[in-house]
Amino acid sequence: MEFIIQASYFIAAVLFIYGLKKMSSPVTARKGIVWAGVGMVLATVVTYFHPAIYGVEKYVLITIGIGIGGYVAWITGKKVAMTDMPQMVALYNGMGGGAAAAIAAVELIGQREMSQSVQLLAVIGGLIGTVAFSGSLIAYAKLQGIMRGTIRFPKQQLVNAAIFGLTVLLGLMIAFGGSEYSMLTLTVFFVLALAFGVMMTVPIGGADMPVVISLFNALTGLAVGFEGYVLENPAMMIAGVVVGSAGTLLTQLMAKAMNRPISNVLFSNFGEVTGEAQAVSGSMKEIEAADVGVMMAFADKVVIVPGYGMAVAQAQHKMWELVKQLQDRDVTVKFAIHPVAGRMPGHMNVLLAEAGVPYDIIYDLDEINEEFATTDVALIVGANDVVNPAARTDPNSPIYGMPILNADYAKNVVVIKRGKGTGFSGIENHLFFADNTRMLYGDAQQATSDLIANIKEI
Repeated sequence: MEFIIQASYFIAAVLFIYGLKKMSSPVTARKGIVWAGVGMVLATVVTYFHPAIYGVEKYVLITIGIGIGGYVAWITGKKVAMTDMPQMVALYNGMGGGAAAAIAAVELIGQREMSQSVQLLAVIGGLIGTVAFSGSLIAYAKLQGIMRGTIRFPKQQLVNAAIFGLTVLLGLMIAFGGSEYSMLTLTVFFVLALAFGVMMTVPIGGADMPVVISLFNALTGLAVGFEGYVLENPAMMIAGVVVGSAGTLLTQLMAKAMNRPISNVLFSNFGEVTGEAQAVSGSMKEIEAADVGVMMAFADKVVIVPGYGMAVAQAQHKMWELVKQLQDRDVTVKFAIHPVAGRMPGHMNVLLAEAGVPYDIIYDLDEINEEFATTDVALIVGANDVVNPAARTDPNSPIYGMPILNADYAKNVVVIKRGKGTGFSGIENHLFFADNTRMLYGDAQQATSDLIANIKEI
């Protein structure tokens, strides 16, 4: 039986890796999720036969936990709107970190005989998981609109460093103290870890949430991996390490896309500037849908830049209908996706895939940027920071140095926007005031429907 259990864990781990590999491409991502899910079901079922689980009481508690968690996940997963997917990802990711921290707490409270190295791993996993848990909850609150803006105060980084240092000190006392540490020490350790997760997240602005979500995803994976070693569970070890390494790589890619070092991610220096941002000159110039329809219908090349506004309006299906109308008129249409567009990694890719947009007309920043100079119309749908020229021209802008989509290089730029206010990050977009930019005000779905209707009449 022991051989069967360990073999099953190994197969589950292989399925996790295979599923993650499939998730690396939008074409195979759905299959990857299914395979990883099969691996998780296998690992869960075989756990029932583990010798340490024998007993009616344990079976009942495990089944109740799976039932409640599965039901809640099924209901929320079915009902959540695509616009709320980032906060759902943040919330569920936090639950993973919290689960790893809970495992650490149970093992340390039980004070069973553990080698010093295993006890150290339990403490490290507990620390990382707790930070990921509380930090993810703050990220969720920011994305959900429960918490608005950022919280910053003088010497904030010093306070954070002090909290982290004290947490590490208590962790070392627990890790190398054998079974001599007190319950008070353990409690304070977890409380400080929770506080650090909150303190490192509250100064971070909404525009940086894709990087934050990716970072906490990596931390959750690492925490699960460490606790897998503590429990001697190979499925948890391999799954945690794979998720942790993949999340770390993704965090690096997200930080690179923002042109910010990882140290800024860790120490929450996002958006800190010392000077005054450049004043915006010019004015926003409105255009009617009929005029935009003519402009696009007779263009040779149109590049569409989707952003969170498209998600809010659920306009992706109408956008694909617009693209097909243009393609029927022999217009070359491409989508330009910035790595941090939306509020989680790959947010726009998920939306376009849901609408059935072919992957071969979706391009990332490096692939598409040179084409804007030969583009007749760049259509911006709810995007803001990722097309803001201030990132190139204003050293005092919070997003200065961030690689952007060069939409302003197009011959004509049309921006679909609900109003004249700033975006989620609160930064004024210089593109909206440019001479070659026109504003098409309104809900993205309605505005796109109007464009479709006008193009059909031409």
